[in-house]
Amino acid sequence: MKPSRKFGEAFLYPYNMKKIEHLGIAVKDLGAANRTYEALLGTSSYKEEAVESEGVVTSFFKVGDSKIELLASTDPEGPIAKFIEKRGEGIHHIAFEVEDIRAEMKRLSDEGFTILNEEPKLGADNKLICFVHPKSANGVLIELCQEIK
Repeated sequence: MKPSRKFGEAFLYPYNMKKIEHLGIAVKDLGAANRTYEALLGTSSYKEEAVESEGVVTSFFKVGDSKIELLASTDPEGPIAKFIEKRGEGIHHIAFEVEDIRAEMKRLSDEGFTILNEEPKLGADNKLICFVHPKSANGVLIELCQEIK
């Protein structure tokens, strides 16, 4: 990654990340995982949704201002199935809510991060999404998400 500034220097772009929007957790069995997280968090999932472009079914739980997104693969060859096969169930990604996803994609690309999507795509929970390659972020898959208005 190429640095665009030295420590203490201002960013070239305005700050665009608002908060950690959710943690994505890859699971084998969505029903079983829902029961686990209902017991853990003391609340029910507020939404289940299929995201065909990603080959997953998701389930969301609110935790304060943030969310937990459980992801179960609908395709044995899909990215979540492959993730679980390689690493087992667990944290798949961290999602950050951004004000302007295209501006943030450009900022991160200019900072040297590898953006996995040329354009944002439709994700779960009424969001536009894109991903930053884990090799660019110390082994963590980063999702950017923007509320569709």
